[in-house]
Amino acid sequence: MSRSLARLTREIEACRACPRLVAWREEAAAHPPRRYAGETYWARPVPAFGDPAARLLLVGLAPAAHGGNRTGRMFTGDSSGDFLFAALHRAGFASQPGSTRRGDGLALTDAYVLAPVRCAPPDNRPTPAELARCRPFFERELALLPRVRVLLALGGIGWASTLAVLAANGAEVPRPAPAFGHGAEVALDLPGRGRVTLLGSYHVSRQNTNTGRLTPAMFDAVLARAKALLGPPA
Repeated sequence: MSRSLARLTREIEACRACPRLVAWREEAAAHPPRRYAGETYWARPVPAFGDPAARLLLVGLAPAAHGGNRTGRMFTGDSSGDFLFAALHRAGFASQPGSTRRGDGLALTDAYVLAPVRCAPPDNRPTPAELARCRPFFERELALLPRVRVLLALGGIGWASTLAVLAANGAEVPRPAPAFGHGAEVALDLPGRGRVTLLGSYHVSRQNTNTGRLTPAMFDAVLARAKALLGPPA
């Protein structure tokens, strides 16, 4: 990790800008479900992670109260992560098909994972104000990942947040904004970087994967499109 990314990570981890989210992340840690009783929760903003040289950036929503908020790493220790990392492993972006905790050997290659909101929100629903307060972290992080060429938004909030961040970084986003959908694709010119592509996928949440709204084959197809856009590693 570059020094600039490391500094940004420390800044994110120390953030207390959203009182509602601070209270909720700490409440979840103080009263865990029985299956996590006795565990020490991270209970802070959850930083992004992955390969600093990544060309693929995956944009989620927010840490789960008893997933990333517990383990300190996005999509780690919950069913969403089980689905995501298995798919990333099949596509060659992850070193192993699952992850239950930081330090368990998971490494991402050519991929980086972040969330527009870094703290677990009640009911997984951040407010517009909370999204706005957290957005500068996303803007700065994208600027510190100069090789990113494909951005994969998991869900409608990730899609809208990514479009806002691309616009803030100088991309000319059409109006009305391109609509989110599974398999949606938008190519944009990002100053100083050239052509980037935003892809959409249904979120890897349990609500989608357990109901069949999002299947492994559907997600594999989106990742295959991302790999086709990226081409072979440089």
